[in-house]
Amino acid sequence: MSAEIPSDLHLKLRNLGADDLDQLEELMEKVYSDIGGAWPRKTLLALFREFPEGQICIEGNGRVIAVALTVRCSYERFSRAHTYQDLIGRRERIRHDPKGDALYGMDVFVDPDYRGLRLGRRLYDARKELCRNLNLRAILAGGRIINYHRYAGKLTATEYIEAVRRKEVHDPILSFQLANDFEVKRLMKNYLPEDEKSRGFATLLEWNNILYEPEGLAAEEIRKSVVRIGIVQWQMRLTDSFQTWLDQVEFFVDSMADYQADFVLFPEFFNAPLMGMGDQEDQFSAIRFLAQYATPSLEALSHFAVTYNINLIAGSLPVLEGDILYNNAYLCRRDGTVDKQPKIHITPHERRDWVIQGGNTLQVFNTDAGRIGILICYDVEFPELSRLLAEEGMEILFVPFWTDTKNGFLRVQRCAQARAIENECYVAIGGSVGNLPQVENVDIQYAQSAIYSPSDFAFPHDAIIAESTPNTEMALIADLDLDKLMQLRYEGSVTNRRDRRPDLYQLRWVAEKTSDKGLSKPVSQKKTKPPEGG
Repeated sequence: MSAEIPSDLHLKLRNLGADDLDQLEELMEKVYSDIGGAWPRKTLLALFREFPEGQICIEGNGRVIAVALTVRCSYERFSRAHTYQDLIGRRERIRHDPKGDALYGMDVFVDPDYRGLRLGRRLYDARKELCRNLNLRAILAGGRIINYHRYAGKLTATEYIEAVRRKEVHDPILSFQLANDFEVKRLMKNYLPEDEKSRGFATLLEWNNILYEPEGLAAEEIRKSVVRIGIVQWQMRLTDSFQTWLDQVEFFVDSMADYQADFVLFPEFFNAPLMGMGDQEDQFSAIRFLAQYATPSLEALSHFAVTYNINLIAGSLPVLEGDILYNNAYLCRRDGTVDKQPKIHITPHERRDWVIQGGNTLQVFNTDAGRIGILICYDVEFPELSRLLAEEGMEILFVPFWTDTKNGFLRVQRCAQARAIENECYVAIGGSVGNLPQVENVDIQYAQSAIYSPSDFAFPHDAIIAESTPNTEMALIADLDLDKLMQLRYEGSVTNRRDRRPDLYQLRWVAEKTSDKGLSKPVSQKKTKPPEGG
């Protein structure tokens, strides 16, 4: 802290008012002595009157020491090239558009005696919060490049901006704006002709409000920001009929609906108890006996989704398509539509004893509560799949699983936690517990269902949203804030997705495109050979 700054300085962030005019004019004269000093008093009074919430200051021991002046504007108009004069009407009245869908940062300045306290950052953060609160699209600003005159003889203005971006050159204004998440959209000539230090140039800077929701959206287009999900840690138990099993499923769907959940997740092979009603001497035939219940199960589950107004994820059902057996998960939406996600990677046990074949399609599903992906158990252990889904906008990854021992469960758990961090998404895993002594190869279960988050300050310290008691039948319910994901991807301590190096490595799905009514931008698909390994 410099000698001029009081050691007992007390700061206060607040809005400016007419009573601050004298101090404001004095500060502007001090800061802008090279380009005309203070604005006319009538200009400032008009700002206070027309857009009081946009005029922000920091007060230090009763004195105004830092200021941000702002108006609303049309994004369409001012995201294009313009000059400072385009913002000034007749009689030097700044054009404030009360219906504008963006903020325009007219000015941010700090008393030279109080620089080094990061007061400008506080003002920028306050302006960003105002943009979010007003649900505006972006903040635009014309930024001077005040050190350019030192380099004008050897660098063009564009080259100078790039040098600042690479931190080879420091510019007090541009360097600060880049550090505050603003992007340079274009170079503007003759923005402020009298600005000799900038040689009349300015940068058009933009900060996007990632939480912006356009007004006038139809009800079905409104994006939910908080999503409630329920996970059923399913108890494998003896059953004497299909209806008995279905009644148990309906009980949990009804319970989750009572808590107004948007999703309910059931585990992989949660209909396995039905195998106990068939011949267990031949495992190949037993699993195909179970596949006979796929169609009536899916019809009933879709009916539950509509009746109870909940999106139901049927963890997996074995399904015969011709002579080939697949292990498919199904998304039964509450609007009555149904989509499927086959298990792509088949475990050695499934391939050897049940002769299940891996599917060859991958997709992100649009729902009324976000864009989701589904990976069945073993599939989450292959990071390429979730990365492809993340690139298509997945926000929540559902992982129904079925593991018999703790080491098998830990493979699913650890990989699911990694997927949440590297893809900046939520991951919900749901498994089954208990035992089925009368069913061959479904003897014991181990599960601890959970919901994982990315690891950053906005999320729980251990990146676990919720976690069940191991090996106990129960329902897990939690709320997920999708807006936190959006903020993380732009403003997190680390930004894994943005910081990938596609100049060094790339990932692509090489398969043929298939139709998908649940995906607005499909991940294309092609047949792949199932991998070996456990």
